[in-house]
Amino acid sequence: NVKKNSFTGFLGPNGAGKSTTLKILTHLINASSGNAYINGIDVTVDAKNALMGVGTVVETPEFYGYLTPRQTFQYMGAIYGMSKESIAAQTEEILADVKMSEWIDKKLGTFSKGMRQRVSLGIALLNDPTVIVLDEPTSGLDPRGMAETRQILKNLRNKNNNLPILMSSHMLHEVTDLCDRITMINHGALLMEGTMEEVLGANNARNISVKIVGGPTEEAANAIAKLQNVNSAQVSGAVIKVGFNGGDEDQMQLLKEITDLGIKVFSFNEEDALESIYLNMIKESR
Repeated sequence: NVKKNSFTGFLGPNGAGKSTTLKILTHLINASSGNAYINGIDVTVDAKNALMGVGTVVETPEFYGYLTPRQTFQYMGAIYGMSKESIAAQTEEILADVKMSEWIDKKLGTFSKGMRQRVSLGIALLNDPTVIVLDEPTSGLDPRGMAETRQILKNLRNKNNNLPILMSSHMLHEVTDLCDRITMINHGALLMEGTMEEVLGANNARNISVKIVGGPTEEAANAIAKLQNVNSAQVSGAVIKVGFNGGDEDQMQLLKEITDLGIKVFSFNEEDALESIYLNMIKESR
């Protein structure tokens, strides 16, 4: 359930049904049962009208390598029924937005995957879509390509915050960075959905990485495991990983209790809160 004005992160482990759901929504495959609605129109009944205002970026975009971005936009714009003037105006603006103006007349066959992904995002924006669907838009990109794509998505969101976006991803820090809503599934079933604040606020499970002077020991981990609100504590490499339920003030109290045990703490860092919630939810749904 993607709300208007939202950037929704669609989460779940491999095989959870994320790609299948998006393929049904974009009519790349037919649903064996049930319904899927976009803008109130059932995709399984009237795909043409349901998808009229949908821009899509698939995980691995394919293009005619002998065409340039300008020619590709002309081709896609004609399919959308756009005028030549409108195509030309939008091509310049959109390719600037996705940082591809410099390559507007270069052949796509020479582009890296990250560059093709940006062109694909540009095509998704052609003809003023009412919904954007992104299937793991940074998958397979190098760190620079990931960072560039995320920044483009942030800029897009800032430019048009009324545009609802649904993005599947298995990178939780990416979802935390970009999204304001979360939908989580496993085995095709909905586990959780809500705003980022609602999800994080309703689930106090945290993972805390504790580095102690002299290195971690089983004795220290066992002592920490007995403290209030601690679910688990175990040595993991150079740190002690602590599973913990509680808010920010509880964390401060935990740090005090650890030092009261005579353990000299070198660093005390909370790991990604969404990651903790995600792992707990997936574990419980097995």
